[in-house]
Amino acid sequence: MAKTVKPVKITETVLRDGQQSLIATRMTTEQMLPIIDKMDKVGYYAVEMWGGATFDAALRFLKEDPWERLRKMRDGFKNTKMQMLFRGQNILGYRHYADDVVEYFVQKSIANGIDIIRIFDALNDIRNLETAVKATKKEGGHVQTAISYTLGEPYTHEYYVKLAKDMESMGADSICVKDMAGLLVPYEAESLVRELKANVKVPIELHTHYTSGVGAMSYMRAVEAGCDIIDTAMSPFALGTSQPATEVMVETFKGTKYDTGLDQKLLGEISEYFRPLREQALDSGLMSPKVLGVDINTLLYQVPGGMLSNLVSQLKDQKAEDKFYDVLHEIPRVREDMGMPPLVTPSSQIVGTQAVFNVLLGERYKMATKETKAIFAGEYGVTVRPFNEEVRKKVIGDKQTITCRPADLLEPELPKLEAELGEWKEQDEDILSYALFPQVAMDFFKHRKAVREGNAPVSGSVECSVTPVK
Repeated sequence: MAKTVKPVKITETVLRDGQQSLIATRMTTEQMLPIIDKMDKVGYYAVEMWGGATFDAALRFLKEDPWERLRKMRDGFKNTKMQMLFRGQNILGYRHYADDVVEYFVQKSIANGIDIIRIFDALNDIRNLETAVKATKKEGGHVQTAISYTLGEPYTHEYYVKLAKDMESMGADSICVKDMAGLLVPYEAESLVRELKANVKVPIELHTHYTSGVGAMSYMRAVEAGCDIIDTAMSPFALGTSQPATEVMVETFKGTKYDTGLDQKLLGEISEYFRPLREQALDSGLMSPKVLGVDINTLLYQVPGGMLSNLVSQLKDQKAEDKFYDVLHEIPRVREDMGMPPLVTPSSQIVGTQAVFNVLLGERYKMATKETKAIFAGEYGVTVRPFNEEVRKKVIGDKQTITCRPADLLEPELPKLEAELGEWKEQDEDILSYALFPQVAMDFFKHRKAVREGNAPVSGSVECSVTPVK
């Protein structure tokens, strides 16, 4: 009997999560465009190239229009699906936005070139996915809902299977297990994927990071258990807090029934393009050695890659780099206080920043960020465990925690945003940039105007720095 062929598909992350995890999302559009033609010939299932922190970083640090990046990439990727990461009701920002903003953002993302929208919620509160899922369906995009994978007593196989079945019922075209901190060890990956495949009919994709050192092995066991797609990054921006390397996984499955069929020679040429960018990042200090190694303590701290690089930056700014491991030890305690949420944007930033304050100020919750207060007020959704009541009262006092879908309390925002933007609007998408990052977007609009009038440096000439994307 002939051997059943089941090639594993590859989603390439070097243009988004690979560079986000290792160099805080500082790769410019100008650096990306020359290699897109070759990448388009590879035969990837998709290229993840937008969303996540790319939007904020483009406006804030690179003085680039993220919408223009998207359009330029659409022109280059003629044969490859383009994918973005979308934080459910948070979109690409750090708070919940009204439904009209979510719907408009999805509409404009797909109109400008996105094919696949990976939609997740930091708390796995499925109510926070509803609007984005419906909007993506309406616009004809591929809905990939993502399960934020984490460890802890409540997070059982039954919990994840129920989430996946609920997502399939919502209309997911595929489901991603989003292991943002590299917590999914090989045999657990195998058993979880096997159970998911037995309970849902849509394709399963696995996303992990190499932080704990087991990512490639976990991919191998997951693929053997039926995983359809894996996320990898070209080797110069792989490993450490990024994804397993594309070339390594392609070679791993070569000659097996899972053979990707991708050309190593072509991948090698692409890798050689990115290698000097890696060296530049190392020489400039943009890529910290702390995000390049393996730390099995990740299984204790549960800190995702992007959060690690931001923690390094935050502590460096405060001249408190010696407190790095103190903060890592505080993070699980803060997470427990907040109802054990998975640590992924924005919950990772909320927990991480609060842990930094707790350590640097010498007293836990002496100062609470507005986002910490919002978590305890229920403004991000429901957590899998109750809050630490003593901490909740210290942070928000007698304020009641809401139990409804947070966005149900939000009035439509677009008319007000358009009025505020006024003369600075040059394209419809500017409203969305302003909605997510009002001050940062306004600074960019002023810079854009100054460039046009010859009074400012051109986009892409901004010096790279290790400033955290908050």
